[in-house]
Amino acid sequence: MAKQAVSTDMRDKNEITREDLAKLLNEDLAREYQAIISYVIYSQVLKGAAYTDIASQLELHAKQELDHALTISRQVDYLGEMPTVTPKPVRTSEDARQMLRFDLENENETIRNYRDRVRQCEALGEFALAEQIRQILVQEQDHQIDLATALGEDVPDVNAGPKSRSKR
Repeated sequence: MAKQAVSTDMRDKNEITREDLAKLLNEDLAREYQAIISYVIYSQVLKGAAYTDIASQLELHAKQELDHALTISRQVDYLGEMPTVTPKPVRTSEDARQMLRFDLENENETIRNYRDRVRQCEALGEFALAEQIRQILVQEQDHQIDLATALGEDVPDVNAGPKSRSKR
């Protein structure tokens, strides 16, 4: 019980333990599994000329998400924890635009979380792990751009706070 209290107190001060980081990375891993599943399914069920290009991109995204899952899984193990086996829930829809919207929302959340993970890794002195997450983050931001473009929207500003790209 005292160990949990210390961990919670440290988190309140924006500090993190290796155990906390492993738990957060396991949440990220569950999100990567979710992305793999959704990209595999969505890439196959999007129909029509308007979605041909994005369907091909989603197939590529699925492969990249698998690479991300392997990287995150390895890091969870490195931190001494067992990688999770359960994906976050996958949302589906009969509407193609809604499926793309689900993916964009998931990418936005993933980007926010990985930006936090980079800072958390660096706070722990885990610079190599932070660099691996940065590499994943580059691809996640590319996914975000692809999805926003397919939806005909500006790329969302996922930085914390009330800022918005639409206020240009």
